[in-house]
Amino acid sequence: MPYFVDSFLSAASLAMDALAVSLCVGARGHGGMRRTALRMSAACGAFQFLMPLGGWLLGVYALGLISSVDHWVAFGLLAFVGGDMIRSSFRGEKGEQCQSQDPSAKLSSLLLLALATSIDALAVGASFALAGRGVFFLALSAGLVTAALCCAGVMFGSRAGPKLGSRAEMLGGVVLIAIGLNILRAHML
Repeated sequence: MPYFVDSFLSAASLAMDALAVSLCVGARGHGGMRRTALRMSAACGAFQFLMPLGGWLLGVYALGLISSVDHWVAFGLLAFVGGDMIRSSFRGEKGEQCQSQDPSAKLSSLLLLALATSIDALAVGASFALAGRGVFFLALSAGLVTAALCCAGVMFGSRAGPKLGSRAEMLGGVVLIAIGLNILRAHML
């Protein structure tokens, strides 16, 4: 799969956690949805941009230590993250956040939420380094796609409710696993 396609699909997949949470935040209908949408998109987009860069740097550092099995490590990271996203979509872990107050209203809660939904991006950034791929397009795409989807998610969530949250997360997990399989296939051939 071409680099830009892999990067964009990874970015879209990484945005699913933040989208699921944004749908829930919007479903709570706390009023001022535009302000909430802007806060969520700015915080989650920024973290989704920075985390792949940090993961890539960690992956570059570790590359010399594990270069003979790097494709297996990249696949394992993506499969683990994707599997965890699929598992949590069945458990409704993100849906539980719909029951609480608007987390974007308090800066510390907003930043913790943005960090929690972007941890996956750290692992994906590391997997790109281990696969010998650049990370800037992934980071830029992840930040922009996440920001746009969070904004839309809050607005849509205020109208549609939290039911789509787990489906979005499941789709993101499936796409990450497929990308991991593609990396493994490419290195095995």
